[in-house]
Formats: sequence, C-alpha cells, structure tokens
Amino acid sequence: MSDYTTAVKYAMFFFMALMLIEWIASKISNKKVYQISDTISSISSGMTNNIKSILNLSVVIISYHWMFESFAIFQISSSWWVYVLGFLGIDFANYWTHRWNHEYNILWNRHIIHHSSEEYNLACALRQTISTVFQIYFFLYLPLAIIGIPPKVIAILLPLHLFAQFWYHTKLINKMGILEKIIVTPSHHRVHHAINDIYLDKNYAAIFIFWDYLFGTFQEELESEPPVYGIKKPAKTWNPIIINFMHLYQLFKDAIRTKKWKDKFKIWFMPTGWRPNDVKEIYPIETIENPHNYIKYSNPKNIFLNFWSCFQLLIHLAMQFHVIYLLSFLGNTEFDLFQLFTGYQVLITYGIFFVISVWSFTSLMDRSLHFLVVETFKNIVGFGLIILFPEVLNIYKEIDIPILIPSLYLFFSQIISIYYFIKFLKERKVSLIL
Repeated sequence: MSDYTTAVKYAMFFFMALMLIEWIASKISNKKVYQISDTISSISSGMTNNIKSILNLSVVIISYHWMFESFAIFQISSSWWVYVLGFLGIDFANYWTHRWNHEYNILWNRHIIHHSSEEYNLACALRQTISTVFQIYFFLYLPLAIIGIPPKVIAILLPLHLFAQFWYHTKLINKMGILEKIIVTPSHHRVHHAINDIYLDKNYAAIFIFWDYLFGTFQEELESEPPVYGIKKPAKTWNPIIINFMHLYQLFKDAIRTKKWKDKFKIWFMPTGWRPNDVKEIYPIETIENPHNYIKYSNPKNIFLNFWSCFQLLIHLAMQFHVIYLLSFLGNTEFDLFQLFTGYQVLITYGIFFVISVWSFTSLMDRSLHFLVVETFKNIVGFGLIILFPEVLNIYKEIDIPILIPSLYLFFSQIISIYYFIKFLKERKVSLIL
C-alpha cells in the first residue's frame, strides 16, 4: 500500500470526526451549516477522488524523482530545515497552481467541483476533482529538485500540505487575530469561496497568506459583505460526476457551435468564463448577477429518500475501504504475473462500479429520471463482479462476507430505484397537468 493510500485511510476517519464536531457545534450555536443532500454530494465527491487517486488513474508527465536525479545541484541531508524549505516550496507551487486553475477556461474544469457547493463547511473541502488526467504542474517543483530537496521529503510533505487545507472550510471560526497576517484562516478562505463581486478570484494561498499579499490577490472578509458561496453558473445538481465535467462539456459545445475557427481554438486558453460572441448571443447562459438574491438549489424534502441516501453513503464509505484493503492485499501477497494483472483488472472494474454507483444515487437525490438506467447498469456490473470474482469478498482474515449480503444490497437498491422512478414520473405528470 502506498504512503498516500495509507494517509487517505486514516485521514478519512479524522475528517469525519471533525465534520461531526462541526455539526454538533452548529447545533449548539443555532447556525445552519449543513444541508443533507449537499453534504452527501460533498463526501461522495471526496470518495470518487480517493478512488481515482488510490488506483493511480492519472498520468505524471515528468516525475519529481526524475527531476531530482537529473537536475539536483546539491545533496541535502534530511534535516528539519529541509522540510521547512520543502513545505514553503510546495506552498508557493500550490498558490500558482490554484490561481491558474481559476484564471483559464481549460484549467477551471480541474477545480470547479471544489467551489460548487452552495454551503461552506468541512464537508465541502472534500469536493475534489476526478477530471484531472495529466499532472501538468510538475515544472513548479523544479526549483526544489535543483536545490536538492529529496523525493522522500516531498512524498511526506505533499499529503500533509493537502490535509492541512481541510480545517479552514468552516463558518464557525471568526477572525483569528495576528494569525490573519501569517496563515490562511477560515475568514480568508470564506472570501475565496464566495461569489460576491468584491471577493471573486481572491485569496488563492493554501497555507501561508503572504503569497496573496505578495502577488496582489488578497481580500479581507468584510462585515458589510457576507460571503455567498458557490459558482457563478450554479451546478443545480448533487451529482459530483456531472459537476466534474460540466465546464468541459460547455467548452466543447461552445467550440463546436462557434462559426469562427479562431474561436474554436481560442476558447480553451482565454480567461475563465470567456465565450465567443456569436455563441453568447444565440446560447446565453444564466449566471448569478446578484448573489444576495440567489435561492440555493434544493429539492422537496423526503425523509425516506434522505435516509436511503445516507445509507448509500455509508455503503460507499465501506466500499472505499474495501478497495484500499484489496489494493493492500494485492501488494502484500505473492501472485504470478497473470494473477496480479487479473487482480488489478478486478480492482479497476470495482472502481468503475463505485463511480457509476455514486452517479446513480446522487442523481436519485436530484430526482433525475435517467438515474434508473445508471442504477440498472450499476447492478448488472455489481452482480457480474460477485459471480465472476466471489473471492474478492473473502480476502479478510477476520470476516467472511457471504455473497448473499452484497446481492441483497444490489437487489433492494434496484427495487427502491424503480419505486422512486415511478413516483417521480407520476409527480411530473401531475405538475404538467396543473
């Protein structure tokens, strides 16, 4: 099991505990912080990102290890100041990575999911992308490689730097005195997530706020301007898979629709939100002009649907840890090459099943009728995995999982989906008549 996978395994428990504490604190202080569908969407997004990362479904163009071996001028021993220097270098690289992801059309798709929640809480920090295929910002780490920061130091610091960005996604912590001048605080990051005009494209820093002071992107949170959260073109869905690709889909549509060949190429590299004039006129997009008048996306309350969605979330949390255990099992058990290849094929199929399943139950929360097709396909894949690879369920020394348990889950999931499909269909017919 990789160091990153191990870190994810323990970090998820820690994050869930902090979210529970935040929820309890919000109830005590009588502040509305969590909305159930939004929270499920956020955690589901984090799980799909974890599955993608755990299975290494991205392409590293040039690795840090190669840059270090090729360009390091010095050989530095792993003393404490090497970790400090490495952490500062990672934070500097993250500032520019983050800023460019906001500033260019083609890069915004990598980050839109993180800003898509219309709430601001610890759960929304888990909204991380699955649309990134190529790791393109390797060159920002070249200075660290040149001065000789060892790869093992970077490998330790990267997950720490990522996880250290979790805590400040909260509305419950006010300004923090002198720390406001040094580190990124909840107040700073509330500004970053806000869609108020004065707050747009500000406070890109991850850990140390002085990068924003240095590069002219700092904005203080104002009492006279309460932050409104989300994105200017609202996602209007709880489905994190759709949100991950919605901006890319829009870019493709605009590139096809525009009659100017120059704009078909230009659109990808222009500032985020830029569209060809001929497309804007014929195909206008609704955006939020006055954030304070915006009504958040929601659906009619349904207690059983909320219960079922929470149950699905728990099932998928268990599945995520099952994937981690499977990966560990494959890495720590001796197999011949064919068995190992088959094992990873099963793991990838399991990952695909997981993503399809998240698509299905979050679309059910949206009351989108296409969810039944996705759910049916998911259950076919699920039964296929159970029938063809039953040994996947019996890799644990402590427990033996009967095939009946996942089979019953898939069966009842299909039945409940059919029930809601019929229910939503009837509701739509009634609304059309009225």
